[in-house]
Amino acid sequence: MHGSWTTSFVQGPHTSLLPTDPALGHWALGRCARPWPDRAVEIAPADLRDHPIDVVVLQRPEELGLAAEWTGRTPGRDLPALYVEHNTPREHAATSRHPLAERSDIPVVHVTDFNRLMWDCGRAPTAVVPHGIPDPGPRYTGTVPRAATCINEPVRRGRITGTDLLAPLSAGAPIDVFGMGTDDLHTALGCPPERVRGRGDHRTERLHAELAEHRVYLHTPRWTSLGLSVLEAMYLGMPVVAVGTTEAAAAIPPEAGVVSTDPEILADGIRQFVAEPIFAALAGKAARHWAEVNFGIDAFVRRWAALLAQVAR
Repeated sequence: MHGSWTTSFVQGPHTSLLPTDPALGHWALGRCARPWPDRAVEIAPADLRDHPIDVVVLQRPEELGLAAEWTGRTPGRDLPALYVEHNTPREHAATSRHPLAERSDIPVVHVTDFNRLMWDCGRAPTAVVPHGIPDPGPRYTGTVPRAATCINEPVRRGRITGTDLLAPLSAGAPIDVFGMGTDDLHTALGCPPERVRGRGDHRTERLHAELAEHRVYLHTPRWTSLGLSVLEAMYLGMPVVAVGTTEAAAAIPPEAGVVSTDPEILADGIRQFVAEPIFAALAGKAARHWAEVNFGIDAFVRRWAALLAQVAR
């Protein structure tokens, strides 16, 4: 369901069965032609009933019913299961109950501590497995004196992803926005493309190459768990300017960039990094070191292997 997270998950030693059926759209997308290990195996939903399964990994409430229909077994009762919660509560955190809050048989695994803090999970056991990123290498050059950010469907998601902040923050430097649904972004924002330019959706390899050429990475979401793209940018060696909400303050250290809830400070941070390439490169090195220590793929794989073994027992 979550392509970037799954890229990390399938690096583990287990075999992942990925339901695949073009007729079912986003409920059974399979590998999506991603260069994942052979352990990530596409399988028709109809074949799951006869296949040995140790644990089912759920990521959306509707998958409880799909898993029961496809496997002929009830998750949490006949089939060990866990639920990965990628997102913060959609509405009010103080009053939101998790869809699994009344169940004690399926652990809810959050991707950030902030997620677990915001969700009321009721009776459900909870755990946190922080993100882990396959190292793309120190590719930062910063030769393009612009900021880069990654936002999927920025117009539709609006204030949630901080799309409204792009135009005022572009006073610090022009901003390139990568992701799905960005082609006419400047029109929706009412600003010239020289200030905010949509760059479209790219495969991971090309995206990393494009990002690494930009002087600074910008992270704008007001309300999200933690965008994996900001961790990838840190791994590339990019300095970061980020809106200081949700998990961002804990995930981005001061030496790696600027984290603030003041748009003027954020714009000044962008302006300073673009004006001082050496300073930007030093901050980017600190960002990469932090990412290596705190978001390494090896620790992520170990944590998940232990959790899967525990649930399977």
